[in-house]
Amino acid sequence: MPEKKSEKYIEGVGRRKTAVARVRIYPSSKAQKFEVNGKDLEEYFRQAEGRETAAAPFEILGKKFKVTAQVEGGGLNAQAEAVRHGLSRALTKHKKEWRKDLRTHGFLTRDPRMKEKKKPGLKGARRAKQWRKR
Repeated sequence: MPEKKSEKYIEGVGRRKTAVARVRIYPSSKAQKFEVNGKDLEEYFRQAEGRETAAAPFEILGKKFKVTAQVEGGGLNAQAEAVRHGLSRALTKHKKEWRKDLRTHGFLTRDPRMKEKKKPGLKGARRAKQWRKR
């Protein structure tokens, strides 16, 4: 079995709703690739909004790296935001000076909003049964 050359990477974990992303950046790599779950960024996030959300930290910093991300759970929008959060965390580990720029855009803040649980006796989290007078 051929030995695989191990590249040094920096990892960051990002979360949003139920989506969890493990993002790795390879600062020493010359290639500028962005892979999500083994697919290219454009192939995984078909809509431009998802691609822009995931790659937003690069737009702010004006830098590019080789990136691989493993995402699971949630919908596509939550996954894109989880990738953005993990990417921002990894970039701040790489260079501490970038923290201020990423913080001002809110990319380092974990969005705590989650889907509220359904309560017993109700139709949803808060929606009660319809009241009838007659």
